[in-house]
Amino acid sequence: MTILVASVVAAAYMPMWAWAQTTETVAPAVPATQNSIKPPRVNDSDAPTTVEAEQMTGRPDRLINLDNDVDMTRGQTNVKSDKATYRIVENEAEAHGCVRMNRYGDKYTGDDLKLNMDSGQGFLTNPTYWFKANDGHGSAERIDFIDEDKSKVITGTYTTCPSTKPDWYIKSSTLDVDSGLGEGTAHNGVLYFKSVPILASPILSFPLSNDRQSGVLPPIIGTTNNGGFEFNLPYYFNIAPNRDLTLYPNIITQRGLQMGGDARYIGDGYSGQTKIEYLPDDKLTKTNRYAVQSIHLQTLAPGFTMGWNVNFASDNNYPDDFSRSITQSSTRTLNREFDLNYTGSFWNVAALASRYQVLQDFDSNGNPTLSRPYDRLPQVTLNAGKQDIYGFDWNVTAQYTRFRNGQYDFPQGSGTTYTSSTLLPLGGERIYINPQLSYPIIRPGYFITPKIQLDATSYNISPNKFDIPNPIPAGQTPLGNSYSRVLPTFSLDSGLIFERDAKFFGNPMTQTLEPRLFYVRTPFRDQSQYPLFDSGVADFNFAQIFTENRYTGHDRIGDANQLTAAVISRFIEESGIERLRLGIGQRFYFTPPRVSLGGTTDTITTSRSDLLLSAGGQVTQALGIDNTIQYSQSNNQWVRASSNIKWQPGPKKVINFSYQLDHNNVDPLLLDNKYLKQFDLSAQWPLSRRWYGVGRVSYSLQEKTVGQSLLGLEYKADCWVFRVVGQRTPTSSTRTTTGIFVQLELNGLSSIGSNPMQALRSSVPGYQNVNQPDSFISR
Repeated sequence: MTILVASVVAAAYMPMWAWAQTTETVAPAVPATQNSIKPPRVNDSDAPTTVEAEQMTGRPDRLINLDNDVDMTRGQTNVKSDKATYRIVENEAEAHGCVRMNRYGDKYTGDDLKLNMDSGQGFLTNPTYWFKANDGHGSAERIDFIDEDKSKVITGTYTTCPSTKPDWYIKSSTLDVDSGLGEGTAHNGVLYFKSVPILASPILSFPLSNDRQSGVLPPIIGTTNNGGFEFNLPYYFNIAPNRDLTLYPNIITQRGLQMGGDARYIGDGYSGQTKIEYLPDDKLTKTNRYAVQSIHLQTLAPGFTMGWNVNFASDNNYPDDFSRSITQSSTRTLNREFDLNYTGSFWNVAALASRYQVLQDFDSNGNPTLSRPYDRLPQVTLNAGKQDIYGFDWNVTAQYTRFRNGQYDFPQGSGTTYTSSTLLPLGGERIYINPQLSYPIIRPGYFITPKIQLDATSYNISPNKFDIPNPIPAGQTPLGNSYSRVLPTFSLDSGLIFERDAKFFGNPMTQTLEPRLFYVRTPFRDQSQYPLFDSGVADFNFAQIFTENRYTGHDRIGDANQLTAAVISRFIEESGIERLRLGIGQRFYFTPPRVSLGGTTDTITTSRSDLLLSAGGQVTQALGIDNTIQYSQSNNQWVRASSNIKWQPGPKKVINFSYQLDHNNVDPLLLDNKYLKQFDLSAQWPLSRRWYGVGRVSYSLQEKTVGQSLLGLEYKADCWVFRVVGQRTPTSSTRTTTGIFVQLELNGLSSIGSNPMQALRSSVPGYQNVNQPDSFISR
């Protein structure tokens, strides 16, 4: 607590407190396309000065006295007053009584003005002012104009609130304004909110526009159950229009001082971002905790690119203990990847090296729950293809991959012993080539596409990791360490398209009827001893049933003698909006498929697949639906169901409901093989004229427990917004992180507290910032 108090005091008295423009909404830009730079003013140094008044006296060649309805204009500067004196030689004006000045779009009023029309130097007494760039305004005892861009406000106030009694304002002894840089600096400034001082600093800087600026960002204040109270004080460096850096010390009361940095850059042909976090000597774990994330993409030559994506964490519990860190709590498999790509006129080649770090999660018995993917060191892929060569389309894919086994690299002391097997060996090499040739026949109202392809694959398997003989299926001969397969596949895709005029809720529509047949023939090849480097059962949906292979990856080529039949009907507006889509599809097996992954989960014993049903579309301007059902006719039950409903009747009004059922998704950690069955409800809704509620709850009907949840309140005033949001996030099978976000957003100045916007947008689809106009629609 002593460290926390000392940090707050130091922040209050540091040499400069800068309300730096937030880096979350404004990213660096390439200089050639930078559009946030203020456009240059029109050069009016040679513009004439014109004066108007009801009465003029004096010498026309030296001095003119102006009385009643005085109007003096030079270029983009205009002064109006009751009386004035204009010195012609000096090009200097003195105005008295109800002075009103418009200076490059900024407006001023006051009692007495002295201004040199050439240099822009002068002063205004008892002024009020209004800045065009951000509606900032205030009053003072005096304003000294240093030049056309710079001025000094003496004993004044500043706010963006529209009323004469603002909810928040800055009061300072002097306020330096630089409209060219879009920055204001208050000396001995005090920030008042509801007439209560909430922050003071010898020098307090804030933006006058949306341009990014260097300085101290507002402190981030919050609390979590895994670390206690947190105080984060970021400093933002606007290095260049295309580069920036944010450094942030983060005091976590139960753990210590965490340091972090976030560097971003973008240029002609390259871009990237690197984040680093480091916590020395964690008070709870007595270890050093750190995480790194780096992404880079660069064009080396025309068509030749390189990139990397590197992620690393110090330990398995990092996403649990630091849920708001750069390692997201839902991501426990961290990839480290480097790639090279070259693209030619009709071909491209990609080289990839990839390794993984698994932030392992353990169940209540200490058993690991996550498996580690195979490393690819390296993988080289070649793709080539052309269309309409005498009516034919051809394509070739070839790939070489060297796999390294990481399946059993669990931490020591997990209490579990693993051995490799035929399906999961230590590693090996795989080479395959897949040429394809098709002849599309596309006519108005129908299409027919015959296609033939060939799969040729060769393996060279590494010896068993533990020198234990691999089990061989009964009655089979061991394949050895090197073997191959060659399999042809023939497919025929065909469909009809009918259209007619129809009505949908009384509105004219175009209704379509689209029957489709898809036949596939692939001979059987025993692959029970082949490894499983990257293969799995593909998701069964409307897109997958029109593909040749029911497996992902390339280690299993399913045998097939099957026909897929489907019918889809759509109701489409003239504008192209799909108001309703209805579909039904099923796959029929003329011979039962025999290839499997080695278990019973993908074994097919019936002559037909489950029935797929779908209904979705933007039914009305406010109501959107998306529903899919996988129904087993043999078992007379729903195998999978997904229902999503979104109702958004107006700005800042949205309700989302989703229901998920999956009998295939059985969690082995749960008793009685409980399958997935849950619903998710989220909403944003106005509770009154200024109060808004936002929330989300995910509930498992099988476990009768609440998963991810969020609840918040937002209050929108004329020039500020207050938010308080509580969030609960499961970070592992046995741990949950809860946190509280509190934020005060002052329009035109900055935000104080934690920023919950990312959590709100990700948790509530369709969420809209209450600080934006009602016409604003969040994308």
